[in-house]
Amino acid sequence: MTAIHQRPARGLAPLLVPLAVGGLVVLALGVYGRAHTPTGFAVGVAGFSAALPMKVWLTTGAFVLAVVQVVSALSMWGRLGIAIPPAVHRWSGRLAFLLTIPVAFHCLYALGLQYDVPRVLAHSLLGCFFYGVFTAKMLALPGRGAPGWTLPVLGGLAFTLLVGLWLTSSFWFFTAVGFKV
Repeated sequence: MTAIHQRPARGLAPLLVPLAVGGLVVLALGVYGRAHTPTGFAVGVAGFSAALPMKVWLTTGAFVLAVVQVVSALSMWGRLGIAIPPAVHRWSGRLAFLLTIPVAFHCLYALGLQYDVPRVLAHSLLGCFFYGVFTAKMLALPGRGAPGWTLPVLGGLAFTLLVGLWLTSSFWFFTAVGFKV
């Protein structure tokens, strides 16, 4: 094969800044969550009986939208054989992220990073890593020069972390407490 027909080499250098910033987000959230004295005060529970059901249902909404993200991403990459408009992917991602903001705010502000109960420790760490990976994915989106696997790997990792968050919060709540609003 001549040099003209070869694909240009894509190094990891374009990923350094997104991954470094994502790592700083993970670290900052973890340090803040641990250093901040939790208030125990629920914020933004309008329409819900308490903060925990609010968090559970918003996380469930984000989880459902994350499934839409995976399906629409597979469609955009030509893996499904059906065409889903890219706008579905963009808007489901935006809405999923927006649903996580009040949940994360309440977790950090009212509860902080907790490590006494294994499920809660896992949930706290998953939350910090989710926002770090999400940040790295958003910064890598322009993707010029980044390896082709960058967005699928970071997107898949963000999805996996969100599933873990849902399992350690909403699923636990639904099985331990029930379906309360």
